[in-house]
Amino acid sequence: MAQTRDGRGWQPEYLTAIDPGKCIGCGRCYKVCGREVMSLKGMNEDGETIELDDEDAEDVVKSVMVMADTGACVGCGACARVCPSNCQTHAPDAAAA
Repeated sequence: MAQTRDGRGWQPEYLTAIDPGKCIGCGRCYKVCGREVMSLKGMNEDGETIELDDEDAEDVVKSVMVMADTGACVGCGACARVCPSNCQTHAPDAAAA
């Protein structure tokens, strides 16, 4: 188990998934994450994610956050605290358990 600066126990909870059905693409989680764990993508009618600057960008029906670099997550939980749609799943590191 990790510890806080003063030695109290702390269990990091890492971002493991983002539900595109619940995500509203507001970007609040991206703004509070200094680790670039997430990225904003577009979603087409078929539920496929596409780059917002692709030539297919006119097919975007909504924007969603997606996992970009899962290994960069430090488990701080800041993204979960600012998410208005509760679309994220967090879990402790299975290897540390």
